Amino acid sequence: MPASSSVAALPLYICLAGPTASGKTAAALAIARAHPVEIISVDSALVYRGMDIGTAKPTAAELASVPHHLINIRDPLQAYSAAEFVQDAHTLIRAITARQRLPLLVGGTMLYFRALFDGIDPMPAAQPALRAAIEQEAQEKGWPAMHAELAQVDPVTAARLAPADSQRIQRALEVYRASGLPLSHFHARSGTTAPSTVPLIALEPLDRAWLHTRIAQRFDAMLAAGFVDEVRALRARGDLHAELPSMRCVGYRQAWDMLEGVGDLAAMRDRGIAATRQLAKRQITWLRSMPQRQVVDCQAEDATEQVLRAVEARMAKGAQA
Repeated sequence: MPASSSVAALPLYICLAGPTASGKTAAALAIARAHPVEIISVDSALVYRGMDIGTAKPTAAELASVPHHLINIRDPLQAYSAAEFVQDAHTLIRAITARQRLPLLVGGTMLYFRALFDGIDPMPAAQPALRAAIEQEAQEKGWPAMHAELAQVDPVTAARLAPADSQRIQRALEVYRASGLPLSHFHARSGTTAPSTVPLIALEPLDRAWLHTRIAQRFDAMLAAGFVDEVRALRARGDLHAELPSMRCVGYRQAWDMLEGVGDLAAMRDRGIAATRQLAKRQITWLRSMPQRQVVDCQAEDATEQVLRAVEARMAKGAQA
């Protein structure tokens, strides 16, 4: 099924989104206890097997408590694209509905949500030669200079990327050089497409400092749970490297660098927390561009109950349609 297929023909599904550490998993499991749902993960890191601690993957017990999809479907050596997600999600939404259960899409990869809602044009496939050339230029000029170059050809994408975000700058320049079109062209909502009306419940913090504290606490909990050993085991495989999408995931890149001799554990912790904060900031920016979202303050004591009520209201409205 083409990635640009209309979502209008899909059965009812509900989305629960939010930045990292906003409590999405707990809220999703509460919904699953109250209603017959199946969860479709909307997370570009949870697709990878063997990457459990650093992705805050649901525990084995949580995964067993309700059917989950699109978790542990790729080896870290493999890539997984937004277009593949859309195709998989379309198939799953229809299959779950046929089982008379509600598809509940949960996660924080906002590009996947946007692609599902609005469709995406097929982007140029990865081109190793172009990527290597861009990498070589970056070594000579630095990533801030590459970011400045991106701002000239794709100001929309450059505006949402940090000057040191090498992975995304590299991909954006690769797409432009391969196609002559900016990455934002492929991500942009079509001018003839009506704003999405798919139910989207967004867990967002009113106080950013609260989320920052949660991020630090969770990163420390990951370290205590053996995160560095998890990355060490991945590195010991011998076939993975730091430029793979899997190893560029927040936290994994910082831990990999430390194991390569860049800084000590304390420095890695600081870099990992800072990178996670930047990820959360980008996620919130994406969410604010989705006008149909219904915001729930994730720091409220009754946030889970608010989410549950919002889901039930959406379900009732859908049943009447």
